[in-house]
Amino acid sequence: MKTYLAKKGEVERSWWLIDAQGQPLGRLATDVATLLRGKHKPEYTPNVDVGDFVIIINAEKVILTGKKELQKTYYRHSGIPGGFKTETAKQLREKRPERLIEKAVRGMLPHTTLGEQQSTKLNVYQGSTHKHTAQKPKKWELRSEKFKK
Repeated sequence: MKTYLAKKGEVERSWWLIDAQGQPLGRLATDVATLLRGKHKPEYTPNVDVGDFVIIINAEKVILTGKKELQKTYYRHSGIPGGFKTETAKQLREKRPERLIEKAVRGMLPHTTLGEQQSTKLNVYQGSTHKHTAQKPKKWELRSEKFKK
C-alpha cells in the first residue's frame, strides 16, 4: 500500500462562503486557514496547495472578545527611518475591517511561498454582498456554530 500524494494539476478546488457576523475572530480564522490549506480534504498534502477558495462577508461584524478591541495592536513599517506605525484593533476596524481577518488568517498559514500562494485564495468583503456569484460558492458551517446547537 502506498501513500497518495496530490499533484498540482490534479487538485479540484471549491468555493466556500462564510458569514463572519457574530463570530469570534480567532475561531473564524482557524476554520478559514484549514480551508485554504486543504486540511479538510482526504487528499491533503503538506507541500502542495490543495486548498479551496474562501469568501468572507460581513467582515466589520466580527467579534473581538475581552479588551482586545482597545489593547490589541498591529504594527507595520514603511521601510524608511521613522516609518514605524502602530494602530489598535479598533482603529484598524474603522479604517479597513477586512484587514483584521486577513491578518489573523495570514498568521495561521505557513510563512513560506506556499503560505503566500494559499493566502491569495482568500476574499474578504464588508457587507453582505460579494462579486463571486458566478463561482456559485457553497455555505460553510463553522465549527463554532456546530457546537452552539
